[in-house]
Amino acid sequence: MSTLPILAIEVSLVSPAMAQNQSITSISPSSLFNSNDSENTTSDNTALKIPSQNGFNSSVLATNFSEPLNILYGPDGLLWVTERVGKTITIVDPINGSKVNSIPIPEVHQSGGQDGLLGMAFDPNFNNNHHIYVAYTYDNDSSDQLERLTKITRFTYDPASGTIDKPLDLIKGLQGSIDHNSGRMVFGNDGKLYYTIGDQGKNQLSLYCLNIEAQSLPTAEEVADQNWTAYQGKVLRINPDGSIPDDNPEINGVQSHIFTYGHRNPQGLVVGPNGDLFVAEHGPNSDDEVNHLIAGGNYGWPYVAGYKDDQAYQYINWSSAGNECPKIKYEPLNPPIDKVTITNESAFNAANFISPVATFYTVPADYNFSEHNCGQLAYICNPTVAPSSLDLYTSDYIPGWNGTLLMTTLKAGKIFQLSLDKNGTSLSKEPVELFHSENRYRDLAFSPDGSTLYVITDSSGPAQAIGGGATTNLWNPGSILVFKYEDKTK
Repeated sequence: MSTLPILAIEVSLVSPAMAQNQSITSISPSSLFNSNDSENTTSDNTALKIPSQNGFNSSVLATNFSEPLNILYGPDGLLWVTERVGKTITIVDPINGSKVNSIPIPEVHQSGGQDGLLGMAFDPNFNNNHHIYVAYTYDNDSSDQLERLTKITRFTYDPASGTIDKPLDLIKGLQGSIDHNSGRMVFGNDGKLYYTIGDQGKNQLSLYCLNIEAQSLPTAEEVADQNWTAYQGKVLRINPDGSIPDDNPEINGVQSHIFTYGHRNPQGLVVGPNGDLFVAEHGPNSDDEVNHLIAGGNYGWPYVAGYKDDQAYQYINWSSAGNECPKIKYEPLNPPIDKVTITNESAFNAANFISPVATFYTVPADYNFSEHNCGQLAYICNPTVAPSSLDLYTSDYIPGWNGTLLMTTLKAGKIFQLSLDKNGTSLSKEPVELFHSENRYRDLAFSPDGSTLYVITDSSGPAQAIGGGATTNLWNPGSILVFKYEDKTK
């Protein structure tokens, strides 16, 4: 099988081991994202093209999903898709693409941004107990005022009727937001449920005056009172009944659901080839990360983005301006240094800080974020890829893929294949870029035999145009795409 070549650009995409022996090189924004093409911002739901890849047959299986977020190949042989805006679990036949069942969850609240129906997981014993676990935002205020929170609920699926019932809230009262909810979940090999919750989009855009809580830790009293405010920017480890596992790490003298902390927006979560957990998370203007999760580990956000190298990132704490903050114009590239606290990464000295496995991308301190060809969609031209999920390939069907991670991306319109070293602390070789398109790839699932990838795409949003600049004219919005490997020997 041949694959697309990696774009030859001067970007430092390095593991910690590589970083010690390699200086970070500058990159040219023009070589990365610019071309003579003008910005394409036309919105059109008509499929323009189907992404191609040497060695694979490509097709569109199903369309018209309402911002799908999670896709799983179920134990029943069907594809299960959570529709974040549609507030529905849709079950799809992987052969003909027919939508065989639609399961609405009326309690889901979705009003804009990134809230709504989030991640889902099957109980490891699903074939016997038919339990599914679903995360979603809800309104905790019965009045006209909105109190957006998040919960994880276990339902029992009835295969005969195609319905769910017997809801059991494992954990409720988690913070919910219009931004950075994350919401991925997966069962570990230890039988525990792992869940990612982001920093809620604080300290940026319309929420720039709110303090990031990714470094906050709960007190024993807060845990006893089920006050989960400090769970923002964390990865949680939960018993299947919602209780705190006895062997969870004790952090700052308190045991809680928190497994790791210091995360920004971890939208990818997977059990890796050695049984350890890995996350992929969005960076700010640079330094998307792939992280190897270690119990009690601190991943640095918001003090560190990527490696602790003082390259192209400083923590600008807008909330430090206090009551004056709403009066200050939000200009992240030109902060008022006399009114907000600005901290270099090297000032962060947590003993339990863990560097990322890899970054997408690390750029030098003098990188010019203003030099781009993305028009009003400037962030699309930033040196990031917007990682949206992680999955482990465990089959021998596709040569050389067994044990590698597949990472979908939103704005980059690519799926990256990542090969880990034996310790899972760095990449053993450069990532391989697959299925390049003008799509926002949200998540993927594999067929049981490993021959086929089922990939869901966002219904809308901007992406990098292949010719340069930005586009909102997605090729296959709100769809399931199929990439089937052509095995010439079988």
